[in-house]
Amino acid sequence: MANKTNQLPSFGKTDPTDHVSETAIATHRFTEAALVKHKREGLVLALRARWIALAVLAVMLPLLNPRIEVLYHEFLLLLLALNGYLQWRFGAIGRNRVEPFLLFFDLLIMTLGVGLPNPFTTSEWPDATLFRFNNFIFFYIILAGATLMYSWRTIVTVGTWTAILWISAAICVWVWGNNEPELTQTVTEALGTEKGYHILLDPNAVQFDIRFKEIVVFLIVSATLAISVQRFYRLILGNAELERERANLSRYFSPNVVDELSQRDEALGTVREQNAAVLFIDLIGFTSFAAERSAREVINTLRIFHGRMEACVFRNEGTLDKYLGDGLMATFGTPLAGKNDVARALACASDMLEAVEDLNAQRRASGEEELRAGIGVHFGPVVVGDIGSNRLEFAVIGNTVNVASRMEGLTRPLRQRLILSDEAFAEAQKQGADVEGFKPVADQTIRGIKGNVTVWALS
Repeated sequence: MANKTNQLPSFGKTDPTDHVSETAIATHRFTEAALVKHKREGLVLALRARWIALAVLAVMLPLLNPRIEVLYHEFLLLLLALNGYLQWRFGAIGRNRVEPFLLFFDLLIMTLGVGLPNPFTTSEWPDATLFRFNNFIFFYIILAGATLMYSWRTIVTVGTWTAILWISAAICVWVWGNNEPELTQTVTEALGTEKGYHILLDPNAVQFDIRFKEIVVFLIVSATLAISVQRFYRLILGNAELERERANLSRYFSPNVVDELSQRDEALGTVREQNAAVLFIDLIGFTSFAAERSAREVINTLRIFHGRMEACVFRNEGTLDKYLGDGLMATFGTPLAGKNDVARALACASDMLEAVEDLNAQRRASGEEELRAGIGVHFGPVVVGDIGSNRLEFAVIGNTVNVASRMEGLTRPLRQRLILSDEAFAEAQKQGADVEGFKPVADQTIRGIKGNVTVWALS
């Protein structure tokens, strides 16, 4: 299918001089994506429905009229099938000059097929007799297909153009159509004019009153469907808002946590205390690294580093709490506590160390200085919930967070890559995590913990 992104309307501007809020821009972005998604799905459904309907008609017509002139109508059905493909090919959200033309061509083909005489027919019937076959019902196939495009304007357009084309066809037949006055005279002589039967049965009568009723009913149905599609359009916009909210959650929580949160009825920000594993990672010596490089290079390095570390957090079903300059804080067991939170934190730390090694391999290959990172993990009680007054932020606070940060700080004097608190190490063993390679380092003084403690280091 053709790339439709370039054909989308501008829902919002991201230029710094524009006064559109970030929330509005995000909403427009997800609205745009939702409309594109449903438009594409609708076009596919409309194409399939059209081809099935036309295939049924292609089989039905020769059965009802097994004569050579039926090939004319089979040709028109083929044109409708091809036009349906073109609508799928060029359909897009927003202004599109091709799509209205193709839609009009649809209705024109239908009018030629059911409203005007077959140029290859050998019948000598009056052309007005065509309208006695109730062929107008075939326009409802086009209308039904238009509803699958999820555009109320398209449906209104179909209704309006159908009315214009159908009444124009009736006028053309009335003015220029083949007429047999002898039939009219014969019917009048046989039935008389007293009760109007001769008008009802006159083969030369276009019967504009019936054509008018057909158009009015079609317009009523079109308007009703347009209102229904407009309501569905609002549902799409509501769904886009939900997708935006889920995307905002995905900035902080792993995808599986987002799925669980989206199904919960209770408030996310209810303040409560629970156990959690807290992980800090920080680049060692990054201040001197940044002082010797341009701001652009520093920012680019941080983006790459943060991106890889964030992927490690989400891959191990953790929560990205915040970025801290050249590091970040992640939690495992928030907002929902699990049975293997420390094990996942330890697996995340291992992934992070491997990711740093992979990144350094690339930097060595390009002649850049390697990066060094230190990681600290602690396990204990934390307080989780919303903080703030007008602008709320989901936060994890408590002494456990402070101790985890100091565990990360110990990686420098101890010259280790990963430090676990004794509580985290013990809980990791309970949860069956792989703690091979960790060595105890006794008599460490940690602010926030009374007395000297033992920590576990992985060099």
